[in-house]
Amino acid sequence: MKDIENIEDIKVFVDEFYENVRNDELIGPVFLEKVGDWPHHLEKLYAFWNAALFGVPGFRGNPFARHAPLKIGPEHFTRWLKLFYETIDRHFEGEVAADAKNRAELMAYMFLNRLQKMVDGPDKVVM
Repeated sequence: MKDIENIEDIKVFVDEFYENVRNDELIGPVFLEKVGDWPHHLEKLYAFWNAALFGVPGFRGNPFARHAPLKIGPEHFTRWLKLFYETIDRHFEGEVAADAKNRAELMAYMFLNRLQKMVDGPDKVVM
């Protein structure tokens, strides 16, 4: 297996991962309810991971603000990470693949931690 090397590799894992997410009984309904335009959403995710892994400019947005209003808890983040790791491990190995998994874990931890500390509730997120 090879490492994640470019945007084409990112598209491979993002496309497969979110196909698995959409089909998942726990987290699928959350995403299917909120994401109406999947091609547009996937383009944003390609840009996000390209910026995160390779420092390529192009991602604009506030991922936490978009996720904060969702009814999600620890079990959702655990499932999200499980699917993410499985997808990366199915296709890639190496330093960048490990970095992608590490970044996903840090993101999940940070999102969950911030969600649990929200005093006024997720509908009060300032964008």
